[in-house]
Amino acid sequence: MTTIKDIARITGYSIGTVSRVINHHPDVSETARQRIEEVIRELNFQPNANAKMLKQTVTSGITVLIKGTRNIFFETILEEIQNYLRDSDEDVNVVFIDEKENEVETALRLFIERRPKGFIFLGGNPRFFRESFGRISVPCVLVSDSAKNFGFDNLSSFTTDDTAAAKEAVSYLLYSGHRKIGIVGGALNNESGAIGMNRVQSAIEELERNHIAFDPDLQFEPSRFSMADGYLAADRLLKKNPELTALFAVGDMVAIGTMRAAADRGLRVPEDLSVIGFDGIEYTHYSVPRIATVRQDTDALAKRSVEDLLLRINYSRPSVHEVIPFRVIAGESVAKIRENSEKGID
Repeated sequence: MTTIKDIARITGYSIGTVSRVINHHPDVSETARQRIEEVIRELNFQPNANAKMLKQTVTSGITVLIKGTRNIFFETILEEIQNYLRDSDEDVNVVFIDEKENEVETALRLFIERRPKGFIFLGGNPRFFRESFGRISVPCVLVSDSAKNFGFDNLSSFTTDDTAAAKEAVSYLLYSGHRKIGIVGGALNNESGAIGMNRVQSAIEELERNHIAFDPDLQFEPSRFSMADGYLAADRLLKKNPELTALFAVGDMVAIGTMRAAADRGLRVPEDLSVIGFDGIEYTHYSVPRIATVRQDTDALAKRSVEDLLLRINYSRPSVHEVIPFRVIAGESVAKIRENSEKGID
């Protein structure tokens, strides 16, 4: 029996992308859509009959709400969540929203329309939860940010300690001798609803703790969690501050775009510019050079989230808040600092 994983394997696209095509989301390139639909026709794939883990329901089921339409890290967790839910014979509805949309208001609409048994939020803005989450009564889980201090009995959370992880990423650059360090991606505040603020702020705090002044106008460029936005942000940053010797990219997809921007400006990674990312997605194993990164345990995040949600759906249990360990992976994209020759930046 053909499954959504078979479609993803044959087409070369992620399960998240295949899911969006099946569910008619607009945020898919025409090339991807045509290829996926072609394979679906060739294999006579019937989503409603065979893709139980993605079946759309108007009642019951579990809704996974993903903040960001091009966040490969979240798509990786999504695949593992779907596997665990499928093994538990649970139906799941997957909803993608833009990074700057209000995920809690979206969940409220879905709660009224479809009455799901529970929600799993992949990414979220603390301000939105504090403002509106009290109107959601079913068990929920927030993944990638802590809800410990939100004060909601029906909201658990499983996260990596972004504060500690970002500081360790910057510490690795400092240990390698870098002092002229920039930050690419995320946001300086959460007023716009953008994610990644904690990583940015923690990185800045680590620089200042080591007596390194930080000028956001010269050392920071915001971006969404995508290669394209990472590329543009890094290009802007390197153009306005060619003295930078290292960049902390707040996501691995941002780091990949950053390395391409460096190459297009005549810089070698890591000889001229060191780059460290965040997330530990599979792509980092195969990039050239391999990207130094903070690796999050996606399997543990997915497994504990599903276990907790199903337990609280079926039994009266209090919410829990757990921090999942991370590791800094050295990679090949960070080098010891040395006096660089002329960089040739415009």
